Amino acid sequence: MRAYNFSAGPSQLPLEVLEEAQKEFLDFAGTGMSVTEISHRNKKFEEIVNEGTALLRELLNIPDDYAVIFVQGGASQQFAAVPLNLMHKGKADYVVTGNFAKKAFQEGKIYGDAACVASSEDKTYTYIPDVKSIPFREDTDYVHICANNTIFGTRYIEFPETKAPLVADMSSDILSREIDVSKFGVIYAGAQKNLAPAGVTLVIAKRDLIQEPLSICPTMLKWKVQDENNSLYNTPPCFSIYMATLVLRRLKRLGGIKAINEINEYKAGLLYDFIDNSDFYTNNVEKKYRSIMNVPFVTPDKDLDAAFIKGATERGLVSLKGHRLVGGMRASIYNAMPVEGVKALIEYMKEFEKENKA
Repeated sequence: MRAYNFSAGPSQLPLEVLEEAQKEFLDFAGTGMSVTEISHRNKKFEEIVNEGTALLRELLNIPDDYAVIFVQGGASQQFAAVPLNLMHKGKADYVVTGNFAKKAFQEGKIYGDAACVASSEDKTYTYIPDVKSIPFREDTDYVHICANNTIFGTRYIEFPETKAPLVADMSSDILSREIDVSKFGVIYAGAQKNLAPAGVTLVIAKRDLIQEPLSICPTMLKWKVQDENNSLYNTPPCFSIYMATLVLRRLKRLGGIKAINEINEYKAGLLYDFIDNSDFYTNNVEKKYRSIMNVPFVTPDKDLDAAFIKGATERGLVSLKGHRLVGGMRASIYNAMPVEGVKALIEYMKEFEKENKA
């Protein structure tokens, strides 16, 4: 029996996508080779890149003047790529709403005058600062945010309107809800939560912003170079891109972003409703800012938390241990997590509460 994987990443992939990849793993598109073996210069692989890019443009309604590229590495590598491509005047604003937003800010400080203009660290990142009252500075190269905070379980319910280009790390909520791409200068997202296995990162960038990267920017981090070479400047993470394309095909079959968002809201609603109506489990995030991708919660006691995780694992509900910065439990319920998985978790939570309630 397959487990329900509640990991924050690498996360569960859709079963039908795994089965499709398994079916053609030894012979991809009639090549007689696995997709892990063929050259990235092979026309069959180029077709995969083109299809994946086209599906992203369609699903996210990406304007024509935006580059859509697949780059090596994870989103953390883009913490440096952002200033190296955009920080021409040496000045950028960061909103720090969690661990990865903070790491991006710290990386930005290496390359120029990066300022933390708002933070929710004062309340352990359990809310998002009011986007309408953030004191953004004048004449900045960009404003950086993290749209969904994986560790702490918060998300932006609306995005700030900024004079400078808005840059968003959407690693943990890309393709989970409808967004207006034209409101952003750059969006980037590590694949291993909603898109594909780890190894590739998606970058969506307005082309007029990426024409002149900083002189010290390594060639491999230049978005302009990757765009001009259709993500094939050098050998990319072929298998991850292939899997991403299969995931995007499935998302289109399901009805696109609107359809998956409705499912995601329903799944999260089930779990939050159960937690809120329990006097045993607690979620500390301000309700207004709760993530529909990552749901942290605790029992009344750390020893009970450990027992909960052990029992859940024995039932095939795996990777529920919370991040070390938060503790407790965290259920990551990305696009690929079926409703049945969330219901199975809730049933176990009910049983555990009944057995352990004082």
